[in-house]
Amino acid sequence: MPEGDTIYRAARTLDRALAGSVVTGFETQLPGLARVDADRPIVGRTVEFARATGKWLQIGFSGDLVLLTHMLMSGSWHIYRPGEAWRKGRFHMRVVIETPAIVAVAFNVPIAEFHDARSLARRPGFQKLGPDVLAEGFDEATAVDGIAKRPELEIGTALLTQTVIAGLGNVFKSEVCFLAGVNPFRRIGNLSQLHLESLVSIARKLMGSNVGPTSGNQIVTYTGMRRTTGRSDPSERLWVYHRNGEPCRKCGTPILSRKQGVEARTTFWCPVCQPI
Repeated sequence: MPEGDTIYRAARTLDRALAGSVVTGFETQLPGLARVDADRPIVGRTVEFARATGKWLQIGFSGDLVLLTHMLMSGSWHIYRPGEAWRKGRFHMRVVIETPAIVAVAFNVPIAEFHDARSLARRPGFQKLGPDVLAEGFDEATAVDGIAKRPELEIGTALLTQTVIAGLGNVFKSEVCFLAGVNPFRRIGNLSQLHLESLVSIARKLMGSNVGPTSGNQIVTYTGMRRTTGRSDPSERLWVYHRNGEPCRKCGTPILSRKQGVEARTTFWCPVCQPI
């Protein structure tokens, strides 16, 4: 599933490829988008920006129109040169934005909506996002305070709750908890201020390291190159995620896993390095 780092890189590359260009072609298989295009044509508008907010991606067009997308589990954005073959079949296409130099294609995107500024500000699931870990103005103290206000939540669940803190997904949830030495099933009310500060600081650092100059600009769903260990060997790129039964990279104890939260997302942890 694309996490905030993937969406950030996608938005950054879309912005570099499209911003300032005039739309010369627009196509969609989604009736809601098609209706807006019929009433307020996209062709002829200028792409003003592409940006990420948590796991949401926005593409802004002149005339107060924003395309809001969410990848959920399987969506992705790709860019191509005109005439270049797509890496996925046309059956998977949901949106195509063409400019003189670039063709941007959204594949299997389950949520795609047009908004103006007013409707975007009211959009459920978007309007009440918590602090975005990758935002330029991210304030760690504010994020810590927001997490502390949910003492009933397990910390692993809280890190995935986008209204608490935005951008983290299942991979980073497990990795952040491991590096902070915090068991992901501990309730926030039982964690110290130092624990919460460490979790937020590590989350910011890990996410940032995966969108840096050397992280790549591919506009694709997560492809397995996300790293949290800093090691160059691809087989050693993560500390605990998807390593159930394998030895902990710090102490050698077998990594454990089990479902967590109402969404039953699998959490991975070391029982020795992260005691309950």
